[in-house]
Amino acid sequence: MPPTRRNPTVNAYGLIFGSPELSTDNLPIVDPVKNTATTFHAPVRDKDMPYSLGPGYPGELKPLAPSAYWGNEQIWDNHINNHNSMFDGKGRLWLAAAVRGVKNPDFCGKNSDLISAKLFPLSESHRQIAMLDPKTMKYTFVDTCFQTHHLQFGLDNNDTLWTSSGGGDSGDASAVGWLNTKKFLETGDAAHSQGWTALIVDTAGAGKREGVSYTEPGQPLQPGKDMRIGQGFYAVMPSPVDGTVWGTLQATGPDQPGAVVRINLGPNPPETALSEIYNVPLPGFGPRGGDIDSKGVVWVSLASGHLGSFDRSKCKGPLNGPTATGNHCPEGWSFYKYPGPGFAGIGDNSAESSYYTWVDQHNTLGLGNDVPISTGNLNDGLIAFVDGKMITMKVPYPTGFYAKGLDGRIDDPKAGWKGRGLWTSSGDRVPWHQEGGKGMTPMVVHFQMRPDPLAD
Repeated sequence: MPPTRRNPTVNAYGLIFGSPELSTDNLPIVDPVKNTATTFHAPVRDKDMPYSLGPGYPGELKPLAPSAYWGNEQIWDNHINNHNSMFDGKGRLWLAAAVRGVKNPDFCGKNSDLISAKLFPLSESHRQIAMLDPKTMKYTFVDTCFQTHHLQFGLDNNDTLWTSSGGGDSGDASAVGWLNTKKFLETGDAAHSQGWTALIVDTAGAGKREGVSYTEPGQPLQPGKDMRIGQGFYAVMPSPVDGTVWGTLQATGPDQPGAVVRINLGPNPPETALSEIYNVPLPGFGPRGGDIDSKGVVWVSLASGHLGSFDRSKCKGPLNGPTATGNHCPEGWSFYKYPGPGFAGIGDNSAESSYYTWVDQHNTLGLGNDVPISTGNLNDGLIAFVDGKMITMKVPYPTGFYAKGLDGRIDDPKAGWKGRGLWTSSGDRVPWHQEGGKGMTPMVVHFQMRPDPLAD
């Protein structure tokens, strides 16, 4: 659904694509001009590939209990498990979708000629990458060693597509991967167009990556050794300021309240890629989806009921070395409480459990550049943070509104407010339990902002 970050007019008045994730291989497509809804059946490369359900996935192959509408019938038949999609500058859609089974090919292992594999071999991935050209509806498989979850294009000349892994804490899921889409489109060689890195923190303080000399997650630090982070990114966000790449880490327990991580690739990635980790201090905790503004400030939805922001330029202490393990820059964090009631007995708080925050870098909605907008999952709408105030854009739908992602598009820069707006969807994995009953599908919602209530 979303356009490239470089140009919000990509795909102007074009098709809107949905991500059905666990439920089906049929990608929903809405034409907002013709007011039609269709689907595209996304294929997989391996005909005998099993369903992407069961162990290792949020869904189960067999229902845990009978449905009020479907009984014990298995109605999910998903293989591609598409979670997130992103347009490139030519209007081609890139998907975080499975194209094969879980086991990785040999070029992902330690005997590969790929430097990424030599440094950090990967044995499996639950999602890879696919590309759909809306002009021809040709679907292309891109076999990646690293796992994918969210996608975001960088701002480099190779049109690098950065991916998150979904926040897993297994060894394979803790790699952050990228695809040189320019090289892939020129050569068709997926293996040599990709790269990935473990998240290595410079706790040795050398200012460079010490090869494979690092402590593993859960081990005590050792002098002269770097430290590997044992989680992968949940959200991923290339910085428009300095070419670094940021991501969020989910909370794993009282000792790890979640964090944001910055990757500096260096001159020869992945050998030179180094990471910095910044834990979320109280009263915040539990990051999920996040994004970055044009000044390099990271904005993230927090389970504590806050919109959190992290500004690295406010850090006072050393950003590498043995003390730079996450708790060394609380001054970089700011917190803004979401609207809505909170839980009793724990002070001033909001029970809002926003899933994702997106930053409107290009003023596609009309509230200004760099406005962070969160999914207001308990506010039945979207929540924008403008000039220090929370603005709730509530959807007056009888059974509520539940968004998991959003993005902006400018269809016509000369058309004023009518030529721009946000696109999002409403619905989770069982929308037939909402109004409409059996067969109910999610909805596409278009937000537009009039400059005043009577504007034409």
